[in-house]
Amino acid sequence: MSFSQALEVVIGLIFIYYVLGSVVSLVTQWINEAFETRGKSLEKHLKLIVGDKHVGDFVKLPQLEALRPIRYKNMFSFITSATEPKMLEKVPAATLVESYFDFVGLTASKKFELDELKALINAFPDSNGKTALLKWVGQGVTDVEELRKRTFTYFSGMMDQAGATFRSNARSFVIILSILLTLLLGTDSIKMAQTLWDNANLRALAVAKAEVVAQQEGADETDIETLFKDLGELDVINPGWFMNERPAGTQPTDWASFILMKMLGLGLTMAAVSQGSSFWYDLLKKIVSPARGGGDSGEEKG
Repeated sequence: MSFSQALEVVIGLIFIYYVLGSVVSLVTQWINEAFETRGKSLEKHLKLIVGDKHVGDFVKLPQLEALRPIRYKNMFSFITSATEPKMLEKVPAATLVESYFDFVGLTASKKFELDELKALINAFPDSNGKTALLKWVGQGVTDVEELRKRTFTYFSGMMDQAGATFRSNARSFVIILSILLTLLLGTDSIKMAQTLWDNANLRALAVAKAEVVAQQEGADETDIETLFKDLGELDVINPGWFMNERPAGTQPTDWASFILMKMLGLGLTMAAVSQGSSFWYDLLKKIVSPARGGGDSGEEKG
């Protein structure tokens, strides 16, 4: 038993979590793009600004149309390179303010009389944006530039909320996919640690792969085939675990201990993978680089 051996086991586990997290991140990206979850999160907040009935016309403004992302039409479009504009996903607050003022007709003039401005705003589509403007005008703000400044602050907050909504949805996908992937592959952290501890060649392979990852400039996405190949080489994939694995004994206590340890091992993997590949990549950078620096003096990994 040695510190270097324990460190290699830790590095191996972190690398496995990184690969599993990369699989989850890749699938989450596919889901987000296929269902346009970022665009739908933004649309919910745009409806608050301009109203449910008018959001369709609002996003057709030229300055907003130009911000729509271009992606493949469907999962098979990479063959024909067929692309199309997708739902609007991000809008700078300044652009959103200009678009809104154009949409409701507040761009032309710098100054309105109070009654004139109230009448103009009352003609706007019912929305939170209209309510906010009426409140500011009711406080005596009639200068369009001052209204623009206040609207910018308001819309900035709305865009932050839209981003937070998307991240919450994406986080839910990550957690669910982490649970499903762990159960599908049977990636038990306790068993993986034991396997790495007992198998010097497997530890060396895991550390070598971790060093390659640590040398990368960033946690770049890898194709799904390569990720599963890495898992296969590390003897991690065990899809039939729930039928093949049994406790050593047949007593009820043996089964209870087996089930408890299996639940703990799978639970640890689920929690680890749900942290995301970026988290494990950063940790690999911190651990592997010093380990390599200390190992260059002649110590060989076994």
